[in-house]
Amino acid sequence: MSRFLKEYREKIRPLLMKELGFKNIMRVPRIEKIVINVGLGEAVQDPKLIEVVSEDLARITGQKPQVRRARKSVAAYHLRKGMPIGLRVTLRKQRAYDFLDRLINFALPRVRDFRGLSRESFDGRGNYNFGLDEQTVFPEIDIDKVKKVFGMDIAIVTTAKTDEEAMKLLEAFGFPFERG
Repeated sequence: MSRFLKEYREKIRPLLMKELGFKNIMRVPRIEKIVINVGLGEAVQDPKLIEVVSEDLARITGQKPQVRRARKSVAAYHLRKGMPIGLRVTLRKQRAYDFLDRLINFALPRVRDFRGLSRESFDGRGNYNFGLDEQTVFPEIDIDKVKKVFGMDIAIVTTAKTDEEAMKLLEAFGFPFERG
């Protein structure tokens, strides 16, 4: 069992249950999934770029990414319907908690000039979204072998009904939010 999943079940869930005043253990918010998205507009000119970025993303997440294709043609960008333009990975259960552990404890502290994540990035339904500028902050990536530096959008989907509940959940995991 993942270290974060065990910590959630043994410490965080009882703490949140008491703090938020829930009677039912199933009402306590939990992480449902984590979605990592990488947009690669440059892949239109260089189709091999998808494979290179896919390998790095698979190394980071431990799961093969899904190739996302263009839904419609855009002549100004030389884009045709069906061309690969991005990658997506959806992590659930243990893999999501493992990724969250690596993100909080290894990747975010390695981000240059990091002052914390914004508290304003909740979507109103208890989900949190943010972006990273480069994949090299993850320890799985060997900086010397990087062929293409890319950024990624990360969405943490929780079962929380409100942003306040989701904020308490993420703070309990040790999420590095800005001092407010």
